[in-house]
Amino acid sequence: MNDPMIGRRSLLRGAGGLAALAALPSLSACGTGTSRAASGGGKGGSKTVIVRDSGGAFGEALQKAVYTPFTKETGISVQVTNLQGTQMLAQIKQGRPQFDLINNSMMDHAKFVGQGALETLDLDRIKSLKSAKLPEHLVTDHSVAASFYAQCMAYRTDAFGGRKPQSWADFWDTKAFKGARSMCNPEADLPELEFALMADGVPMDKLYPLDVDRAFKVLTRLRSDVKKFWDSGPLPGMLLSRQEVTMSTVWHGRLADLLKQGVPVAAQLNGARRQYQGFGIAKGAAHVDAAYQLIDYSLRPEVLANLATAYPTNPASPVAYTKITDEVRNKLAGAPQYYDKGFDADLDWWIKNEAAVTKRWLEWARG
Repeated sequence: MNDPMIGRRSLLRGAGGLAALAALPSLSACGTGTSRAASGGGKGGSKTVIVRDSGGAFGEALQKAVYTPFTKETGISVQVTNLQGTQMLAQIKQGRPQFDLINNSMMDHAKFVGQGALETLDLDRIKSLKSAKLPEHLVTDHSVAASFYAQCMAYRTDAFGGRKPQSWADFWDTKAFKGARSMCNPEADLPELEFALMADGVPMDKLYPLDVDRAFKVLTRLRSDVKKFWDSGPLPGMLLSRQEVTMSTVWHGRLADLLKQGVPVAAQLNGARRQYQGFGIAKGAAHVDAAYQLIDYSLRPEVLANLATAYPTNPASPVAYTKITDEVRNKLAGAPQYYDKGFDADLDWWIKNEAAVTKRWLEWARG
């Protein structure tokens, strides 16, 4: 799975699953994933940093906007691996990680911290934190956020006679907004309990702790209208473009390709759920200094802006948006006019409850 939004799914569900996995023998025989090295000249080409990222189109954008210019500036070669979470943990537990820097979700970083798998960061070595002006909650002792993705609703603009759904209550209203729906399977992302609660009138700033019983009651009201629970990033767009559904939850960045193809779709960012991804240094990393230098470079507002221009990801730095063209910025969920319409997923709540909620969701979906 080479999708930037699904790095968190490369790990077992819940901290308990990680603990059990970490006790297993080495998984290095599973392979180290695909690798690529940054090209370009620069000083001191013998220096290296090995980064784990999720690959795919996002990995290509990282190569273009971050790794290659970093190498040209510093002379540090960037090698990339697409290891899955279980493989990373096994290597770290053996004290021989074949990577230095981990680009992954902040939720997975938090789970790794619980396994003692990340180095404690010396934030004074990340000079760009000052210029990036990251919100305090996105800078932890073991990881720093670089970007986020937004999960929201998408709808066909030709389906409702010119009317536009404005809220999750509209998503649930299949009389006023007719047609089938699609929502995500936990194989794709966190169960969408927050959306159900907002559809039932819970204010966005009062969602947590989630009322799980209430959320499942609301989900049940829509269950018969859900044609497909999507388990991969492209699927919502396929269902919308084939007119199999009129509305779906979706990773917002996925709509860019549909719009380029002329598919009549739009996003509604009211009540969008944000999840952040960023950097952590593997415990026992061999190239710690180079890892710090790459983090520092990656968090420069102008570099984050370049990455957002190359791929529809949303910088965690508010300063980066001032360095993006109006055309690009207005298509991002993180643009100033959209940001306050969404909310951050409560990672502490989800880490404690994800396994139980996912188990219940799977039982609920089977009927």
